[in-house]
Amino acid sequence: MKTDNFSFDGLAEGFLAMLANERGASEHTVRAYAREVRGFAAYLNETLGKDVRIAAVEHLHIRAYLGVLYERGLTKASAARALAAIRSWFKWLAKEGKVAQNPALLVSTPKRPLHLPRVPSMEEVNRVLDSLEKPGKQEAAEAAAWPERDRVIFELLYGCGIRNSELVGLNMGSVKWRDDAVLVRGKGKKERLVPLGDEAAAALRIYLPLREAKLIAAGKGGLVHDGPLLTNLRMRGDCRLTTRSVGRIVKAIALSRGLAADVHPHTLRHAFGTHMLEEGADLRSIQEMLGHERLSTTQRYTQLTVGQVQRVYDETHPRAK
Repeated sequence: MKTDNFSFDGLAEGFLAMLANERGASEHTVRAYAREVRGFAAYLNETLGKDVRIAAVEHLHIRAYLGVLYERGLTKASAARALAAIRSWFKWLAKEGKVAQNPALLVSTPKRPLHLPRVPSMEEVNRVLDSLEKPGKQEAAEAAAWPERDRVIFELLYGCGIRNSELVGLNMGSVKWRDDAVLVRGKGKKERLVPLGDEAAAALRIYLPLREAKLIAAGKGGLVHDGPLLTNLRMRGDCRLTTRSVGRIVKAIALSRGLAADVHPHTLRHAFGTHMLEEGADLRSIQEMLGHERLSTTQRYTQLTVGQVQRVYDETHPRAK
């Protein structure tokens, strides 16, 4: 499909190209923005016509589009994501001089219901970690076949609070042994150092010789020192473990150890933040370790400890007794 530089479609593609090339956004981010921005561009073509310039778009058009999304059955969270993408598009358009101002700023973000994830307790997570040396009978074949690697997966997800995508993106050079830290590349390719706990370090020291032996046996010894930290079981392709495999492994182990059926890698990240907060860590430190751009994102964890706060109040405040 051919597009000129001034059509809705052409301007959408120009924004997406900038996002991918200049800002270095992740493939996931580019795909998400492409879906939302192209969807809105198609709506503008249908409602305003292809001959109308982008400067004619007003906040009322954007509100009407959100109404269409609701009619399609999208949730408030999905509509909010669409609006965020449209705002970014018009911010770029304003910078490029295509529009005088950003009309999306006049559209209120849909209020999303606060869905607080249920996280396993510290005791539950520790029980799982302590049991990984003896794989359960109900685990998936891939998970049961390499318990040393699977312990590393759990230790890094829970011990460092990193995302699944960050976990599989780790290379051998990402582990900074002298600093007792892991160099993580997060969203927007931003890097941060995350403390490496003693248990995670111990799990890595057990796993790494096994990883080396498997790579050499597969004829891929060149990846021993420079390859991916977490490898797949059969050393296929570039040997890097995928996020999908990590999800299957985490769920299989969690179910076999009696945790809830909805446990996934991000659950362990939430558990990291929640348990750190419960043990007295300040939000700024947790924000830094989790790689949150905004403190408001980290503050969601405060909602998870309301019960604890209530207990402290009941036990300590003189007017509560």
